[in-house]
Amino acid sequence: MDVVTLEKTKENFRVLYDVKGRFILKKLKAEEAKFKLCKIKSRALGPNKIPYIVTHDGRTIRYPDPKINVGDSIKLDLTTNKIVDILPFEIGIYKDLFYHQFRKFNFMFII
Repeated sequence: MDVVTLEKTKENFRVLYDVKGRFILKKLKAEEAKFKLCKIKSRALGPNKIPYIVTHDGRTIRYPDPKINVGDSIKLDLTTNKIVDILPFEIGIYKDLFYHQFRKFNFMFII
């Protein structure tokens, strides 16, 4: 779910996987290209007991909100790298499924 911007044409795309594991480009509006949804993979304490979280794409964010748990999703502002919104993992929430050995499947489901 990376965001790609073409400077010459001023177009924004989100890179996704289709059902067969191929890359597809979904066209975005300018305001949608400023954020990214990230799934929280782990939460831990670092050196000097500084809390941090690790997202599905390898980002490490220090001093997260204490309400964020493993399995939740966050809306990340790509310009400032700050957490804008928290999407908790609970019943009735749309979630991304990124679990497969080769990450071939990416689809939405309702819990």
